[in-house]
Amino acid sequence: QVQLVESGGGLVQAGGSLRLSCAASGSIFSINAMGWYRQAPGKQRELVATITSGGITNYVDSVKGRFTIYRDNTKNTVYLQMNSLKTEDTALYYCNGNIRDRDYYLRDYWGQGTQVTVSS
Repeated sequence: QVQLVESGGGLVQAGGSLRLSCAASGSIFSINAMGWYRQAPGKQRELVATITSGGITNYVDSVKGRFTIYRDNTKNTVYLQMNSLKTEDTALYYCNGNIRDRDYYLRDYWGQGTQVTVSS
């Protein structure tokens, strides 16, 4: 079994910062790309940022220059540093990991989500 556990969400004023963390644990052989997605009420889940195992990053246009994704491969953890937060960043943020387990089975895993609320 592989689990992804997020932390770091909360309530922050517009212009503030938060850092999300997502730790993968369990029967892991290797981790490929990891990423963060978000879903606001009444909207579809959208990609926020991804990072490959080699550190190549990709961001949705709306967060470029404000959010930074990075990972610590020694801890199987991916982070999302969110600065200059806007009210429109309010959403449930999900961690995703493309992980090969010790049975060599490859699939996507999701965390349970962490709420980010930005007040005006």
